[in-house]
Amino acid sequence: QVQLVESGGRLVQAGGSLRLSCEAAGTIFRINWMGWYRQFPGKQRELVAGTGDKTDYVDSVSRRFTISRDNAKNTVYLQINNLKPEDTAVYYCSAQLRTSSEDLYARTYWGQGTQVTVSS
Repeated sequence: QVQLVESGGRLVQAGGSLRLSCEAAGTIFRINWMGWYRQFPGKQRELVAGTGDKTDYVDSVSRRFTISRDNAKNTVYLQINNLKPEDTAVYYCSAQLRTSSEDLYARTYWGQGTQVTVSS
């Protein structure tokens, strides 16, 4: 069983910074990819950034966002600087991983989401 445990979301004032964390816990053989999505109220979930063989950011994400990963801890981070009210969303962690060497394909797992609220 695998769980993605997120933390770090909270209410912050505009201009502040946050670091979101997501740890993949459980029986893990290999993580191919970890990333962050966000969901604005009434909108579909959208990719923010991901890291696997390479690190990618979606074009709409500003340079205020930085994704990083600690492979030894099976943890991915999202640093957001100079927060703006339009960053307010639920941020979800996702991972593509194999739980066993016998798995032919990686499965996608999701965290429960962490709320980031930025006040003006």
